[in-house]
Amino acid sequence: MTATGTTEVAESERTAPSPRPKGFGLAAATALVMGNIIGGGIFALPATVAPYGTVSLVAFLVLSVGAVLLALLFGKLARRSPVTGGLYVYPRDAFGEFAGFLSAWSYWTMTWVSIAALAVAAVGYVDVLLPLHGSHVLEAVVAMAALWLPAAANFAGTRWVGSVQVISTILKFVPLLLVSTIGLFFMDTDNFGSFNASGQSVSGALAASAALLLYSFLGVESAAMSAGEVRDPERTVGRASVLGTLGSALVYILGTVAVFGLVPHGKLAESGAPFADAVNAMTGGHWGGTVIALVAVASMVGCLNGWILMSAQMPYAAARDGLFPAPFARVGKGGVPGFGVLACAVLGTLLIGLNYTAGPDTTFRVLVLITTFTGCVPYLLSAAAQLYWLAKGARERVRPAGLTRDLIVAALSFAFSFWLIAGAGYAAVYQGVLFLFAGIPVYVWLRGRREEPGETTATAV
Repeated sequence: MTATGTTEVAESERTAPSPRPKGFGLAAATALVMGNIIGGGIFALPATVAPYGTVSLVAFLVLSVGAVLLALLFGKLARRSPVTGGLYVYPRDAFGEFAGFLSAWSYWTMTWVSIAALAVAAVGYVDVLLPLHGSHVLEAVVAMAALWLPAAANFAGTRWVGSVQVISTILKFVPLLLVSTIGLFFMDTDNFGSFNASGQSVSGALAASAALLLYSFLGVESAAMSAGEVRDPERTVGRASVLGTLGSALVYILGTVAVFGLVPHGKLAESGAPFADAVNAMTGGHWGGTVIALVAVASMVGCLNGWILMSAQMPYAAARDGLFPAPFARVGKGGVPGFGVLACAVLGTLLIGLNYTAGPDTTFRVLVLITTFTGCVPYLLSAAAQLYWLAKGARERVRPAGLTRDLIVAALSFAFSFWLIAGAGYAAVYQGVLFLFAGIPVYVWLRGRREEPGETTATAV
């Protein structure tokens, strides 16, 4: 091993967590990926992208390919750094601590903003079950309950989180797959509307709808982020990432096509529960919509369960290196960083309160686009890290036989992430950059207070 290779290993080991109970096998890790991907997106976003027209169906296909590329990328990166906090570790090892911090801060911001948006999306389906009569107070209470119930489950430990993910994934995957297949026989082509209803160019509408739809694919990195809790992570992370992404993409594409064909375009654009409306169109009554609303609520709560775990893992890894406040590195008896879970829940609660003060109809869209930007920054940096290792020619990191394949995957992942950031729009990029730059003073403060090896001796001399 070269001297460079020795340094790289030491850097990865510096983040390697102390022994904790590993509760995720291939099934649980795949369920974690699918559970985090299939949440509010499949149930809420068909209505959000309906104003763009059926071009958004093409965007779903493009995103599915891009998500599989990212899953392959994270699987490769997890082989060289099979530790918790992957999307923080990869840029840190390649480019240094500041790049790692920016990735960690951006991803952490994305998680708690995304969690708040998902809790808000759940309200529309709860309203189908228990009419809230447009009361913002009741809607806010429901959203906060949807956030805090899975937060409480996280405090019970990673084994409990894994069990909840498997159960909730089965509960939502089977009914959604049935609807996505049977619903195809009830479609009316007149319901699809025009191909491009946005008034923009086709390429502009494709990029804009893809930026919104990326919210439904966030979570492809879930197994890599929790590699420290996965058994045999060098093999399991890559397999779980690809299997979970492919399964989710299948459900997404079939489900969105079914919804577009079952609900008239004008009604779909105004719907608060598009999947419930689609099932009602299939059954000719309201009982089907009630059943799918139950599935949607279970799906979103399960998705929140997994995302809250993700929100604690990134700062946990960075805090162990002194690049996040020390309380984020504390781990409870169940193996979950409890302070990270609590911080995410509190920040999500504040954002939910702000959401219902400003108006949920407009704020949900803004939150989704901000998560697109803050989520793509770690994707971009991770792809750049892989390109760095490939360009460096570190033979202990990259097998020569797979060099061309790995280069194509990394380059396309970088381009895909860059394209999504551009498609998020000026407002989302502007607000996302503000969130990102707000972390710089935190880094300066933590970096300045951390004593480097030999610093005391140098000062004394």
